Amino acid sequence: MIDILNQALQALMLGGLYAMFALGLSVSVGVLRFVNVAHGDMIVLLSFLFMSLVQSLGVPVLVAALLTVPAGMGFGWVLQRGVLQRAANLGELQVILVTFGLSIVIQNVLLAGFGADPRKVSLGGLEAQSIPLAAGVNVGIVPLLIVVAAIVLIYLLDRILHHTAIGVAIRAVADSNAAARLNGLPVNKLFAAAMAIVGITVAVAGDFMAVWTNFDPSSGPSRLLIAFEVVVLAGLGSYWGVLLAGILIAMAQTIGASIDSAYQVVGGHVMFLILFLIRPNGLFPKI
Repeated sequence: MIDILNQALQALMLGGLYAMFALGLSVSVGVLRFVNVAHGDMIVLLSFLFMSLVQSLGVPVLVAALLTVPAGMGFGWVLQRGVLQRAANLGELQVILVTFGLSIVIQNVLLAGFGADPRKVSLGGLEAQSIPLAAGVNVGIVPLLIVVAAIVLIYLLDRILHHTAIGVAIRAVADSNAAARLNGLPVNKLFAAAMAIVGITVAVAGDFMAVWTNFDPSSGPSRLLIAFEVVVLAGLGSYWGVLLAGILIAMAQTIGASIDSAYQVVGGHVMFLILFLIRPNGLFPKI
């Protein structure tokens, strides 16, 4: 029973990280109306930036994490204004091709600069510490911080997009680009603002991934796959659904790993396929 509780807690914590992976992609698909194939590689890129600040420049971990947020925000803004908006004007296929090319570029630049060895950022032993909840049941401090951060991030994202003037404008543009232009909304600037928000979520996800899991220049596609499955299961535009979907996939992976380590990744994919067949529009589809 204790083992089951510990595995459930581990899945809950991992689900928080998966939700962070998926949040930015959920905004890209639900608001910007395109699939960013380079989304996972952007997360890895910010992880390497975070690692470089900490290990190469000696920046304190918390300060380095804070610095990656405006970096991710700026990268998202520039990427949308300089590249993605032009591609989007030509069609959805062009966006997929451009972001696929961006994915290849990021992977090769990171490979040339850092090599292929897996990396991880140390927190000075904090990642090994845990909080006892009951006899034999413990929760790690870093995983707990990840879940809390995921909840806070989802709450802030939901508030920004649904309860602020810029959020309402972004959603208006997402609902009808032509109608927004007729009403005088700065469509391109609002799309860039939405991509800047994506950059913030990518930075936070990259920071936490760097301290909890190993990563290398080729880690992006696997993160993209997880994020895509979580977004599809959640339902487009459901940010709290992203958290639940991430936990469900993490639990399926945990169950698979308890049977055999080779079944860990397969377990998540099987869960995705089963739930997708039952709920093809997602757990919380827009009505």
